[in-house]
Parts: sequence; structure tokens; C-alpha cells
Amino acid sequence: MTSNPRVPGAGGCGVERLRRSARLLVPACVAAAMLSGCFTVGPDYTKVKPQAPKAWHAGLDAGETSRTVDPAKLARWWTVLGDPELTSLEAQAVEGNLDFRQALARVREARAALGIEKAGLYPALDSGGEAIKQRASENAGMAGESRLYDVGFDAGWELDIFGGVRRSIEAASAGLAAMHEDLRDVLVSLEAEVARNYVEVRTYQARLAAARANLQVQQKSYDLNLSRFKSGLIDELAVQQSLQALESTRALIPSLKTGLAGAENRLAVLLGRTPGSLDAKLSPARPIPAPPITVAVGIPAGTLRRRPDVRRAERLLAAQTAEIGVATADLYPKLRLLGSIGLESLSTGNLWQWVSRTYRIGPSFSWPIFHAGAIRRNIEVQTARQEQALIAYEKTVLAAQEDVENALVAYAKSQRRRDALTRAETAAERTVVLAEDQYRAGLIDFTTVLDAQRTLQSLQDGLASSEGAVILNLVRLYKALGGGWTPMTSRKAPRRPKKK
Repeated sequence: MTSNPRVPGAGGCGVERLRRSARLLVPACVAAAMLSGCFTVGPDYTKVKPQAPKAWHAGLDAGETSRTVDPAKLARWWTVLGDPELTSLEAQAVEGNLDFRQALARVREARAALGIEKAGLYPALDSGGEAIKQRASENAGMAGESRLYDVGFDAGWELDIFGGVRRSIEAASAGLAAMHEDLRDVLVSLEAEVARNYVEVRTYQARLAAARANLQVQQKSYDLNLSRFKSGLIDELAVQQSLQALESTRALIPSLKTGLAGAENRLAVLLGRTPGSLDAKLSPARPIPAPPITVAVGIPAGTLRRRPDVRRAERLLAAQTAEIGVATADLYPKLRLLGSIGLESLSTGNLWQWVSRTYRIGPSFSWPIFHAGAIRRNIEVQTARQEQALIAYEKTVLAAQEDVENALVAYAKSQRRRDALTRAETAAERTVVLAEDQYRAGLIDFTTVLDAQRTLQSLQDGLASSEGAVILNLVRLYKALGGGWTPMTSRKAPRRPKKK
């Protein structure tokens, strides 16, 4: 490659040879570029569609309807609960949640990886240089020291004749789409978790209010029995029974406060804040949100097309199908167009002279002949992985249907339980009033009053839990329907933490 700087008149011949090489190379490049779009080995992906029944197996008899779901309303399903505090918390969660920000970073990673794969379609150009001082061995008959200086550019372009690069771009594009669906899945789960923990906060507050109300009633019963005992009207048994009921209720309150603090702390972490930072904001008790009269659930096919986990599984199947093509392309020749141009001299004084130029232009190819079956085994590996991806997709579809069916049943049954507990509580309240009146009149002993109070307390606590369970199952239903995401262009990107 080294041009002799002492040969006079070498410049004209070198330029002419360079021009002849270029004239030969240009048609070869054009022909190779045309060929690169003709062949794409490996299977072409045909988009799979989820197999879904025409209607949900669970009956829609608790306010659900099969009418078409409005995507805009489903994207902000929590607004149907009519709770401004919850709406505010949902917005703050998208701004600060760490899982969501991590999922956004994974999307950026996948987008950058796609850019790397696309770069394979274009030529690569590198520059470099070196200054070498070397000494030959006297025993080799070439004694002495020499220096070599070299600067130049190298270019290379692997022509994608059989589509290996295009298949890798196809796989990376599907992978990027899968990351987008993963981001949406994180968003769906996040907004459901925020609503769930908020409802738990309000449920614990309702249970605490019921416990405190019962504590006041039981305190009055104890004071009354203690007064009557001191007056000799009753024996000590009624006093101890009323004291036992009073302290049992008092012991319940700390555990409820513990549960309340845990729900508030989980909610704070979901918003990307430190535990305890929401205590002041959530401490004023508010009622448990009421469910809407009707809930549009649509048909199974629409839900499966909307759920991010199903969409992600489909994109992963597409990506793995493309990987078969990437592996198959290794069976075929690879054609590269290579070129380099530079300056080379034994001294820096001559390096920048025209006669110091060097160049090298021409095509090269490689073709694997014998690799002990490794390439075909890799094709089998990728094919088996595609089969696994298809099975994973089918499992995701079935799990999604199960998720919705279970949520429909749970939502309907929790409403029936709540209605029954409401009627039972009304009867229990009347029972307590009647029992207390008869006890004061001396018609019954305190055991009957105590049983009535215990039953009422249990029903009130159960009713508060049941009202919360109705909303929790509604949240579960909306999550199962894939509610809570919209195209990211319609959302504000979360703020990144400032660098210190």
C-alpha cells in the first residue's frame, strides 16, 4: 500500500487509475443497491388476532352494559367516581411515579437500539492515523531503524442483499412498539393502584368512624351499668360484660389506624414522594366514592385489542418472527464495498506531498462454507423462540379474558353483598334500640343488649368494608378492560429530576 515518494511522474498515472477504479465501482454499487431490495429471506410476519367470544360469560346484571366503550372516557375512568381528590392524585402519579419514568427510559433505549440497527443500511466512514518507529533484527538481515507515518480515511458498506439488516430493523421496530405497550401497561397498573390505595384510605376512615361511634355507645352502656351496679340495681356481671365490649372496640382502633397509615404511605410512594407526605392532605375524612349507575364494558374482542399486555405480546411475536430472517441471512454471501484513501510516508516532511497518496477500492465478499451446522441450528433456535412467543401470546389472551370475567363477577357480587349488609345494618340498629329500651325497663338482661351491640358493630364495619370493596372491584374491572392509557402525544411527559 505504500507509494514510493521518489518515483517522479507517478501522480498522473495514480489519478488515472483512481478514475478507472471509480468508473468500475459506481455501476457495481448501483447494481448491488438494486439487488439489496430484491431479496428478504425468512418468514414474513402475518399479524395474529386474538380469538374472543362474542359476549362475556359473566352476566351483565349489576349496572354493566355491553355498549361500545368510549376510549376517551375509559382513558380517564376514575372521573366517573366524581372525586376531585382522586383525580388530582392520578395526575400527580403520572408526573412523579418512578416505575413510569423507568418505563419511559426503556422506550428511549428501544428507540436508540432501532437507530443502531438502521445505521447498518448505510456506509460507514472512519478516519485514523499512526506514527510508527520500528527496528528490524540484524540476524534477519534487515538491520536498522525506520519510521512510518500514515493518515487517511476508510469506508465500508455491507449491501443488504438478502435482507438480514432489514429483518433486524423489523425486529427492533417491533421491540420498540412492545416497549410502548409496556409503558401503557405500567400506566394502567399505576392509575389502578392509585385509585385502589385511595379507596382503601377512605375505607379505613369509614371503619374508624364506625368504630369510634360504637365506642361512644359502649361507653354510655358501661357508665349506665356501673351507675346501676353502684345503686344495687344490677349485679357486677353486666358491668364486666359492658367493659369487655368497650375495650374490645378500643383495641380495634389501633389496627385500623395502622392500616390507614399503610395505605397513605403506599399512595405517597406511588406518587414518587416520601412516606407520610400525604398525611395532612388525606387526614380530613371523606366518604368512600360511589360507583356509577352503569359501566360500559363493551365486547371481548374490543377489550383484547385495547389491553396493553395483549398488544405487547403480539409485538414480541412479530419481533421474534423477524429474528428468524436475521438468522437465515447468515446462510448467504455478504457483499461489502470497501475503500480507503490516505497519505503514507517514511518522514513527516514528505507526508503531505501528492506522491504520498495511497488508495484502495474494491468489493469483497464472504460466504460461510462450514460451521458444523451452527447457522442452521441458530435458525432452529429462533424458530423455537417464535413458537414460544406465539404460545405466550395465546396465554396472555386467555389470561386477559379470565381477568375481565373475574372482575365482572366480583363487581356484581360485591354490590349484592353491600345491599344485603345495608338491610342488615338497618335491622341491627332497630334491634339495639329495642334491646336497650327493654333492658332499661327490666324486661331482659344485659346479655341481649350486648349481643345486639356486637352484631351492629360487626355489620357497620362489614358494611364500610363492603362499600370499599365495591369500588375496589370497579377499579379492578376498569384495569381489566385496559382503561387508563391514551397515546403519549396527548399526555404531558413527566418531569425529569433536576441534576444537582
